[in-house]
Amino acid sequence: MTGNWSFQLYSARNFQPWDKVVRKLAEIGYAQVEGFGGIYADPAGLSKQLRSAGLTMPSGHFGIDALEKELAKSLETATTLGIRTIYCPHIAAPDRPKDRDGWRRFGERLAAVGKNVTAAGFAFGWHNHDFEFAKLPDGSVPMQAILDAAPEISWEADIAWIVRGGGDPFDWIERNASRITAVHVKDIAPAGKNVDEDGWADVGDGTLPWAKLMAELRKSGKPKLFVMEHDNPSDFERFAARSLAAANKY
Repeated sequence: MTGNWSFQLYSARNFQPWDKVVRKLAEIGYAQVEGFGGIYADPAGLSKQLRSAGLTMPSGHFGIDALEKELAKSLETATTLGIRTIYCPHIAAPDRPKDRDGWRRFGERLAAVGKNVTAAGFAFGWHNHDFEFAKLPDGSVPMQAILDAAPEISWEADIAWIVRGGGDPFDWIERNASRITAVHVKDIAPAGKNVDEDGWADVGDGTLPWAKLMAELRKSGKPKLFVMEHDNPSDFERFAARSLAAANKY
């Protein structure tokens, strides 16, 4: 069963120029890509490259500082690139709250950002890493505090980071299926393998049960965007091709 596959361009950040990257992704079989902060310097130029390759960019990552302090510029960039869903992707370690109340306040910040973003006609959500699943002093985890404090925002669930953070992806998917609007599809290598790639693997070549995960993700019946990602591939073309071939079987 084929999916609504996209490709997070962060996975190819070390293999520029971007015009060659997007042409290669189109040749491999992708029709969509996801943006990130490092590629927005020339939105018009990037948009031209995407159109030339026959690609679209339905989603993109924008940092919370940009969305709070430069919202108009961020939304103009998104509009130029054809982005319709904005995901806030990260918060730097020094800025991360230390307890549940702090994470609830952060969730309220996201809710406020989301209100402004959606008022402009875009969809908005949070993208997780591993730190949202580390237990806080009271035994709770930041991800739940964020979801509780910002009930209107959606979630781009990075499944491999959930696992690396110690969470059970099936439990999180089951409890939050209606809020998951996109998924980062990546894999974790067996222990001690792919050290040069920070322990990540091509999709289907690692330890995550992606066939079962995809079945669970599709249970909600709500459309989701599935975004291939590898945080540090030694060969992005290999990763892109092998992962798409594997994912098309799920």
